[in-house]
Amino acid sequence: MIGYLRGNILEVSDETVTLLIGGVGYELSCSGSVLQELAAHQGEEQELWVYTHLREDALHLFGFGTPEEKDFFLILLKINGVGPKLALSILSGASIEKIMRMVDSEDVKGLTSLPKVGKKTAEQMILSLKGKLVLGAREEKKRPLRSLVNSNLQMITSALVNLGYKTNDVERVIEEFPSEMEIQEGVRRGLQILAKPL
Repeated sequence: MIGYLRGNILEVSDETVTLLIGGVGYELSCSGSVLQELAAHQGEEQELWVYTHLREDALHLFGFGTPEEKDFFLILLKINGVGPKLALSILSGASIEKIMRMVDSEDVKGLTSLPKVGKKTAEQMILSLKGKLVLGAREEKKRPLRSLVNSNLQMITSALVNLGYKTNDVERVIEEFPSEMEIQEGVRRGLQILAKPL
């Protein structure tokens, strides 16, 4: 499964971005905020965290500007009645922090104002998510989208999570690393620390 892509932005449409990598164009569906961000960097090299949605008749790629956005997308997929397209619409409707505030305050009206979210889905979101997403809100606020693009620390985090370590454990370790740390060195040091009991 594809989990991460880096390449030049070939084209940005209303719903997708085409990333050119090694002569191949990868089309990814993204949230409105990510597409807006990418449109400002047409032709430049950018990176996206990817969710691969595989069905019998199709392979669909979804792109995210940060691991946090991808994680929240995956959380939304666990909610009864929420599929990939609806999850992406929800992310396009508001910031993760705002969505979580509405969930924690049981704001059904606010949630139904999100694209394609009906009352039943809003109630399911509250039932599934309330009280479980405080850490995610703090992390997103601390590390906005733009600051994560081309970040070595985020590359190190992604690599360690892909090696099977828990995101929370990895982030505790990465917080101690200097922002200018090289990716290879960061992964090596991260593995050394994570191999010991935290």
